[in-house]
Amino acid sequence: MYCTRHITPHMFWVGGNDRRLALFENMFPLPNGIAYNSYLIMDEKVALLDTVDFSISRQFFENIEHVLQGRAVDYLVVNHMEPDHCANIEELCRRFPRMKIVGNSKTFQMIRQFYNFDVEAKIHEVREGDELPLGRHTLRFYFAPMVHWPEVMFTYEVREGILFTADAFGAFGALSGNLFSDELDFESLFLDEARRYYTNIVGRYGAQVQSALKKVSGLEVRMICPLHGPIWRKNLDYILNKYDLWSRYVPEKTGVVLAYASMYGNTENAVAVVANHLAEKGVEDMRVYDVSKTHASYIIADAFKYSHLVFAAPTYNAGLYFGMEALLRDMAVLNLQNRKVALIGNGSWAPAAHTVMRKLIGEMKGMELLAPPLVISSSLKPSLVDALLALADAVGGSVLSHVR
Repeated sequence: MYCTRHITPHMFWVGGNDRRLALFENMFPLPNGIAYNSYLIMDEKVALLDTVDFSISRQFFENIEHVLQGRAVDYLVVNHMEPDHCANIEELCRRFPRMKIVGNSKTFQMIRQFYNFDVEAKIHEVREGDELPLGRHTLRFYFAPMVHWPEVMFTYEVREGILFTADAFGAFGALSGNLFSDELDFESLFLDEARRYYTNIVGRYGAQVQSALKKVSGLEVRMICPLHGPIWRKNLDYILNKYDLWSRYVPEKTGVVLAYASMYGNTENAVAVVANHLAEKGVEDMRVYDVSKTHASYIIADAFKYSHLVFAAPTYNAGLYFGMEALLRDMAVLNLQNRKVALIGNGSWAPAAHTVMRKLIGEMKGMELLAPPLVISSSLKPSLVDALLALADAVGGSVLSHVR
């Protein structure tokens, strides 16, 4: 049975949700599932903007058949060639043999890589700024390479000021009937998942996001339609400002993320002492994570959100505990930068964790160590408490100076 919604009188949401999927890209936990958005414009010519993942193909085709009411799709606009959005291209070509596929040169390169059908007769290649008239509606194309794949483009509907943004402005989480951000409590339901989506999927490409934001800043945008998560039709500056901060690696909030690895609880104890001391000093916004228990995507999202980071880990096989090493390398790949950091290492006979952590932090831009790394020998002893509290004071003093 079809399940569609109007987004304007002549534009329809024809996507769907997958609440069964456990891992996005087989990596990132999806406790609330995922939405796949697709859009259909009914005019003298019919344009479909992107498709959906194979998992909801049946729903997708029931949706578009209901809206089409026997008409054919004239154009399929492919803003992004990732398989969760392009999975139904070949089937659409079979159902609508006269349909043209609208994309750029890299789009068609990827279609040839993913599919075996003859795409040559289907090609409608566009360049930056090209327009495609549909009747009352006109589509204009803006390239957004590496947000977050090289072929990505945004499609701007000129008449109604609607910007279709591929994966930009997306969020993890299925939609519960409320399609628009103003129909739901976005901050409670989607903000954390929008941040986790951006930081882990797009985060590496801040410079490219900034370029895309500047490119469309002169447009009169009245609605933002991403491929995942809610549609924006009110208070667009809210999500645009978030993207501006995230893509410039500027913290949203002054606060502390404390991430630790601990095999037997000794390193965890040191972090607990630091967090307790920070609270006594008046630091109010802290997040504490065990890297062995919490998926790295949640920690990375909060590392983008907050201004100060504390990492603590034991030595393992003459190096760094694997979970912490993976987290820090992931942060470096995602281009996290401009944070204030403190490090705590542990080791029973040849401590090396602090050295490896310092090296990995040093590979990230603009990361300021607030104190020399502290080294614990097996467990926290009274003789080391003063040094640990001094490290905590360095963190707390920096946090409170920013709060004031």
